Amino acid sequence: MKAVIFAGGVGTRLWPLSRKKSPKQFEKIVGDKSTIQIAVDNLLPDLSPEDIYVATGKEYVPLVVSQLSNIPKENIIGEPSRQDVGPAVAFWMGYLSKKFPKEPVFVSWSDQLIQYPERLKKILRASDDLLKKEPERIIFLGHKPRFASENLGWIDTGSVQKTVDEIEFRAFQGIKYRPQKELAEKYFADPRYCWNLGSFVSTPLFIYNLFERFAPKIYKLTEQITAEMGKENFEQSFKELYAQMPQINLDNALSEQIDVDFAYVVVDDIGWSDVGAWEALKEALEEHKDDNVTKGKVMLQDSSDTLIYNYDDKKLIVGIDLNDFLVVNTDDVLLVAKKSSVPKVKKMVEGFEGTAYEKLT
Repeated sequence: MKAVIFAGGVGTRLWPLSRKKSPKQFEKIVGDKSTIQIAVDNLLPDLSPEDIYVATGKEYVPLVVSQLSNIPKENIIGEPSRQDVGPAVAFWMGYLSKKFPKEPVFVSWSDQLIQYPERLKKILRASDDLLKKEPERIIFLGHKPRFASENLGWIDTGSVQKTVDEIEFRAFQGIKYRPQKELAEKYFADPRYCWNLGSFVSTPLFIYNLFERFAPKIYKLTEQITAEMGKENFEQSFKELYAQMPQINLDNALSEQIDVDFAYVVVDDIGWSDVGAWEALKEALEEHKDDNVTKGKVMLQDSSDTLIYNYDDKKLIVGIDLNDFLVVNTDDVLLVAKKSSVPKVKKMVEGFEGTAYEKLT
């Protein structure tokens, strides 16, 4: 099995820790390792470093190389511009389909936490066995939902179709990307639905052929790009051709259109959490909703449901009578907000462009 870990996002919702120069996946959000380092560790030793590839932005390649010294440099490719996840996945499936067309590949993300990596590896081993017999399939990784999330996709599942090493592969009945609140609550109440983690296992050629069918423009541009690989002018061709890609996420480009007969869903609990925003990080680390989550030199009194991250070793943050608060202190920014107001952070940061504060984005 191969794996591609995607690490190209900027992570504005995790500002001021996550910046354009060093996005969230390269920062020590939990413990002493970045989430991209944790993502690689979760796959070892079942996969060797030579079997792991990293998709990132061109400007972040040096960061990836420095943090993942065990991954071969040729396995790290930087996309020349941000065109969303759809084109990025197409490029990698096109690239790998020329090298390992029918070898199972795990597509995953660098900005997530998994509490039970051994469970994930068992799912991957079972998926690998199944795909070697049925290479023209895609296996979506679903997770038992903990709340009615509006920021995730939801998968409609059916009955168990296959069982491999006690891992159940359920029927796939469709995906809905980021439903409105009312619909998300309906999904949460229905045991048929699970969170779509965005991760899947399939074979490169099968996924690439799906792009040819459902996203022909992306497929044709990818064919032109991969045809130039290894040539002297590749970097320039890559830049020019990739910039012509439609900006579209993977669910809209592909997942929502896949024939249900060609997909399975594994619904499990691997202790998965999205850490794309501060409120999501708190939900990932708390045991109970009213718990406080802190990092660095912090003292709290009579406070609840609050997250405080202090990255300044020379300063103590003291909080009294705080509830539903978010405080993040870096060397150049102090963010204080109601935790429920975190969605406004992204809009505020976007408003910094063209001002004296743009250097802080």
